[in-house]
Amino acid sequence: MPFDYTRDYAQLDLRQHPELYRVGIGEQGVLLVQPYKAEILPHWRFKDAAAATESSAAIWGLFEAYLADGDFVGADMARKFLQMGFTRARRYANHRGGKKYAGPVPADKKGQSGAHGRPELPRTTEPDLDKVAAAAIFKERWDAAKVQPEYVRQKAAFIAQYGK
Repeated sequence: MPFDYTRDYAQLDLRQHPELYRVGIGEQGVLLVQPYKAEILPHWRFKDAAAATESSAAIWGLFEAYLADGDFVGADMARKFLQMGFTRARRYANHRGGKKYAGPVPADKKGQSGAHGRPELPRTTEPDLDKVAAAAIFKERWDAAKVQPEYVRQKAAFIAQYGK
């Protein structure tokens, strides 16, 4: 189910209202959902392997803590930050400066994922090896999060309870 971008996430505490959360697709909503954005974002770094190792370990710790508290929304947001660590590090590895698409995002498409009809900029011929290593570190944690048994159980229970 797509993420609902129509809500006022700056004013909405999804720890208090988990029924309003949608698991969504991929990283949807990762930089919107509070209070998790404020809790996880300060730990998110991917400039090189050392930063990615420290960052992914901190986010993994939050992921485990959210699961231990039965807070599926928090665990899913931590999973999304791990995924975003991978995708952003790969983007910066392949595109100097991290800009993947040409032109601005149309105003009616801001906050949504995808290229929105914009052409992809050419990839660099020599990927940034620090970012490649950082991406691999996040990918390992992201892959582990997706299949972690308690996460899988809580995700199924969340979807069964809320249908999203």
